Amino acid sequence: MTNFYKIPFLIYFILLFQNLSAQTNPEIGCSGINIKMLFPEGKTKALILSYDDGRTEDRQLVKLMNKYHLIGTFHLNSNKLGSKDYLNKDEINSLFKGHEVSVHSANHPNLPDQSKIDVISEIIEDRKELERLVDYPVRGMAYPFGNTNEEVIEAMNGLGIEYARTVGDTYNFEIPNVFLRWHPTMHQFAKAFWEANQPEKDVQEMSRFNKVITDFLNTKELALMDIWGHSWEMGNDENKWKETEKFFKLLSDNSTIHYTTQIALVDYIKAFQNLRFSVNKKKVTNLSSFDIYLKKEDKTIKVPAGLTIDI
Repeated sequence: MTNFYKIPFLIYFILLFQNLSAQTNPEIGCSGINIKMLFPEGKTKALILSYDDGRTEDRQLVKLMNKYHLIGTFHLNSNKLGSKDYLNKDEINSLFKGHEVSVHSANHPNLPDQSKIDVISEIIEDRKELERLVDYPVRGMAYPFGNTNEEVIEAMNGLGIEYARTVGDTYNFEIPNVFLRWHPTMHQFAKAFWEANQPEKDVQEMSRFNKVITDFLNTKELALMDIWGHSWEMGNDENKWKETEKFFKLLSDNSTIHYTTQIALVDYIKAFQNLRFSVNKKKVTNLSSFDIYLKKEDKTIKVPAGLTIDI
């Protein structure tokens, strides 16, 4: 074990600070040299679309996503599958092919109200059944009702969940620092249609929703937009489905956007944070199995998987 008493306190503090920064922020700074993460292929924008519950309207939603070559993350309640208004278990694998299936708890309780053993049971039971259905490791989650607390997060330790999304809309494009408190950008349509017979409010919220999308498309900064919702919110309302297709089309086929699932982005960010730099930041080793893109000062650099390169 390293004897930290042999390291001058100031140097130790600086090293500790830099290490923490690398773990929570997609930027590495040393000796005045700033290295920033870029998304795959050197893109500066990333889009996540995440939907909860696994209701039958997901069929229409997935069809619409596939039409515009968009990728979704779908958080499912496995014990509800097969019941009224929910998807059937035997269609999960084929329906969500090319998308991500993720935990949403087995029965959709409010997790902060549950005992520790019940929180663990809800997550493990859901994860195990979803993995049986899709035949790959399920590593993400969305909190039922978006609710969590320190006790829930503590209970999740060791359960194989690498991110968990809330419903705490930020209306910004920041990359989450704490993956188990992943606050999305905004709900689909912002808060339009949350209350019945509020047409003026609906217009205002739709305007807000569209403005955030426009800001995302126009920004020159590194930007992640995570839009969440439920397919059952559209139901049989043709106008809501038209609005959904409208913003899907607006966000599709954009060369500046990296289209991704939540777990794929988590893997990418972790791989960036796990890059190994020389002291002078002139060499870097990529320990991951996929290419990482970064910006050193004004230069975009591709770091191939498994290689050490000069930068």
